[in-house]
Formats: sequence, C-alpha cells, structure tokens
Amino acid sequence: MTPSYDLAVVGAGVHGGTVALLCARAGLKTVLVERGDLFREASGVNAGTLTMQMTRVALIPYALRAHAMWASARDWLGHDVGVVVCDGLSLAFTEGEEELLAYRAGKRREAGAPIELIGPARAAEVEPGLGPGVRLAGYCRVDGFANAYLTGLAYGAALREAGVAIRENTPVTGVEPSGGGYCLRTKGGETIRARRVVLAGGVWLEPMLSWFGLNVPIEVLVNQLGVTERLAPVMRTVVGIASGLLSLKQYPHGTVVIGGGWQGRGDRERGGVELVPESLIGNIRLACHAIPDLAASRLARAWAGLEAETADALPIAGPIPGHEDAYAIGSVHSGYTSGPYIAALLADRILGREPALPLFPLDRLLPQPAATVPA
Repeated sequence: MTPSYDLAVVGAGVHGGTVALLCARAGLKTVLVERGDLFREASGVNAGTLTMQMTRVALIPYALRAHAMWASARDWLGHDVGVVVCDGLSLAFTEGEEELLAYRAGKRREAGAPIELIGPARAAEVEPGLGPGVRLAGYCRVDGFANAYLTGLAYGAALREAGVAIRENTPVTGVEPSGGGYCLRTKGGETIRARRVVLAGGVWLEPMLSWFGLNVPIEVLVNQLGVTERLAPVMRTVVGIASGLLSLKQYPHGTVVIGGGWQGRGDRERGGVELVPESLIGNIRLACHAIPDLAASRLARAWAGLEAETADALPIAGPIPGHEDAYAIGSVHSGYTSGPYIAALLADRILGREPALPLFPLDRLLPQPAATVPA
C-alpha cells in the first residue's frame, strides 16, 4: 500500500529537519525524504558559523533567537551539536574595509545585534592571536559555531526519537495534488501520500517549485572550505573580515576551519566538484594574515559545498501560492545561523499557530503582473 502521512518534508537539512521534528513532536505523522544522506548536503558541508556580523540586517531578530536555540540545543533537541559560544570579530585592514565595517555594523546594531566598534588595541585584547595591521574591528559577544557533522548526528537521533519516518537516498521527482493532499513521486517509482507537503531543498528549491508551475531563480554558490591539522590553541574567537571573504574559527579538538565564500566549481546537478587552487591559496593567505600562527600549520583537507541565495538574499519561508497546505523554506545566504528559528516559525504556521515573527512569503520573488494603464 502507498504510505500516507500528515506531513511530508522534502529535504533533510537544518530547515527541513527542524520543521519535521517540531511537527512530529506536535502529533503529525511525518516523513522526511532526502535525495542523499541525512544532513549531508549544504547543512553538512558548511563552516557552521553562527554570527550576527555576516547576517542580513532584516534577519538579525531571527538570528538572535536562532543563536539562542543553537546554544541550548542539548535542551530542546536532546543532543549535543558541538556548539561553542564565543566572542566574534570582524576586521578591517584597509580604509575601504573600515568604512564598510562601520556602515554595516551600525545597521546591524540598529536591528538589535550587540555589535560595537573597537580599535586595534582592544581587538588584540579580545583576540591575542591577531596579526598587525588591524584598523578597526566589529566586536560581538553573540557569536560562535556549531559542528556540522555532530549537528547531523544529533538531528538524526532526535528525528527518530520523535517517530519521523526518514527516507534517505530517495530522490523526489515530482509532487502533485491528490485526494485533498499531495502525492510525491520518487526516482525508484514509489509514491508517498501526505496531507501537507514542505519543500526544503536549498539550492534544489528552484526545480522543486517548478513542480507547482513556479519559476523562482535560486543562485547556486560553490563555497570552498579548508580545515587544518590539529593545533595548539592559536585563537579563541570567530574571526572574519569586513568584506566577508574570511570565516575562521578553531574547534575544541584543535582543527581550524577556514572559509569565507571563495568560489570553487560545480553546479546544482553535480554539487561541488572542483577546487580552484588560486582561490584556496588566497583564502589561506588571508587567514594567516589575520592569525599569523596559522602559517606554521598544514592543511588537512579542503572541499566545496553548495549554498543557495534568492534574488534578495532573504529566505523563502511560507505557503506556496495557490496550493493549500503546501509550503517552501530555505535558500538564504548565510542561512545556517537563523535556520532553526525560521523553521520553527514555519512549523507554527503549519500547526495553526501564529508565528511570533513574520515569515518570508514566496510571492515577492514571483514575476509581478504588469500595471494596467487606465483608458
């Protein structure tokens, strides 16, 4: 017989996993369907940074609440996700970076982020490992990072404990209305029926939404990251630069993750398939400039992961227009920080509760009809 559920969530990353977990805990019979392995796409290959200093201004209220969720994950999720809450610095080494940092920090502070501008001497007190040449720094106590691998394990355990049916390595090829609900077609020829459906596919939201006749362009970023061998402590904060080209933190076991959005090669169909050596070297040089003691270390591994971005770099989170009980969520630049809270808001909407903060309607990204000129 065709399996039937109250809710089917397509895409098992932070957004999809959180929606599935909270709805299952509220009593909905839920299935989570993933094209690959649980939490191994964008949510499993990112740097895990949880920062206000790279968050879009409009998302600061969401990111603050989500940061609290990450910090208390052991309580509400029931498992450790390796979160480290620490100070964060965004650095300016040039006059242009200084102007950019001051402007962006001011806007984020207006939105509620506890960011203050400090000089080089104070920055060196916050992070003794800093190199010379810092002109200005943004300082934020609400910062930190999660371990993406541990996050996947934690969510997997919590989802199973909540009774969610997990279908890994089950690509969905289409969704269509059926009998007051929806029918999901899979690559293996199986069908899954559900009263409600949530599309949480990140970079794959573009082809997913085409199942509903919608054309919503989603940009695909191919971010390169690297991780060093284990080192003695060389830094105690999360460090970035005003341009956004550096994301740097040292995990408790000693490895340092180096990111910053330097682009590799790949696409939605193949994933991140090739590193660009020049970009990797540039990223490493920038990291060593910020934290000089890194220069004595060796790079253990490097990889490329996909990140999705809408036209306005804000999330999709809400109903799919024209389709009752169908929803979409995801595709926001630097979305790991705010992901759990935005997903919790959508879960509230699905469960008939009023979300505490506004969602992010899909309508804004659809082509608008031409204005009618009066006769």
